[in-house]
Amino acid sequence: QTSLITGRNRFLHYAFDYETPKTLVIPSLGVGFVFRFTQFLVVMYVVGYVCVVQKAYQDTDTVISTVTTKVKGFAFTNTSDTEPRFWDVADYIIPPQGDHSFFVLTNMVVTPKQVQSRCPELPSPSTICVDDCNCVEGHSDPRGNGIQTGLCENYSTTARTCEVLSWCPLEIDTKLPEHALLAAAENFTVLIKNSITYPKFNFHRRNILPHVNSSYLKRCEFSRLTDPHCPIFRLKDIVSEAGEDFQDMAVKGGILGILIDWSCDLDWWAGECLPKYSFRRLDNKHPVNNVAPGYNFRFAKYYKTADGEETRTLIKAYGIRFDVIVFGTAGRFSIVPTIVNLGAALSFLSLVPVVADWFLVTCSRKRDLYSRHKTTHLTEDADSASVRDFSPSLSLMNLISTD
Repeated sequence: QTSLITGRNRFLHYAFDYETPKTLVIPSLGVGFVFRFTQFLVVMYVVGYVCVVQKAYQDTDTVISTVTTKVKGFAFTNTSDTEPRFWDVADYIIPPQGDHSFFVLTNMVVTPKQVQSRCPELPSPSTICVDDCNCVEGHSDPRGNGIQTGLCENYSTTARTCEVLSWCPLEIDTKLPEHALLAAAENFTVLIKNSITYPKFNFHRRNILPHVNSSYLKRCEFSRLTDPHCPIFRLKDIVSEAGEDFQDMAVKGGILGILIDWSCDLDWWAGECLPKYSFRRLDNKHPVNNVAPGYNFRFAKYYKTADGEETRTLIKAYGIRFDVIVFGTAGRFSIVPTIVNLGAALSFLSLVPVVADWFLVTCSRKRDLYSRHKTTHLTEDADSASVRDFSPSLSLMNLISTD
């Protein structure tokens, strides 16, 4: 029964004893240095990182953007494989309008005068045959060029392949020019018109700045050093800033990103909100595993002969696709995040005494003495003398000397 009463009393004391802070002045340079240095670190973190770097006193919004492009330039080609031809923007920009991107034709494989007829398939392990028994009528291979007719025909004097119903003559895309057909495309220019908004702040901007007029656009060209805000870019300069060579890339094509960063500080004391341009290659260019490199697709131009027969010219187009990628975050002073982060800073400061107390009772030479005086248990039925022994007028400075 006695043990039960003792356990009950312990529980009551544990549950209902009231604790109140007591000021204990410790004349120790070591503990004082730890306390002030920890305070300094917390203040530097709040001021330097939270306020200056992260700008946690601001409300933020994400950019909404629209982009249109206009490419200009001319080229003339006259090679042994093609007829002399003049090229303008309607010939090499495919399609004429793109969604935040545009494609510039730089190389091609042309298969002219195709008609729908029957012809031997290109030689491959699945199309080479000895006789008609090796060909299945109606069979179509997704990697092939047509639907088999069931006949085995002479492809050349040394090979026989299954005949197919297709657009004949078949395309031979291995005859790609070693040098880009439209090498002059490096001198083409593109005008990028970009409008952005931050709806939360009702903030609107264009990359064509307010002071720009039509005469300026006719003569300006983007240069990171001399004209970093001109919205007209030479294609060669874009590829060069991405770390690539235009003539090498133009042979088999590729994908380049034009990145426009609209990250802005909209507070009145900050500078003007201006776009920042950067460029990089987006498709994978592995120096060793370079399987299926570049960027290409096929399209055809259709015609009618005098006798009404449909023909077409098949073009396997190689070129550079430019993707315009707009991103950014804007911030402006707001009282709500300021109060929230101020409260967080004060909570960090409240942890400083915990660090100093830990150092006091763990690392100091007189930690046993400090531990005894750090916590005082007051007994209500004690006499007045014993109560005075624990009164605030008794300072630890009278008991210990400097650590």
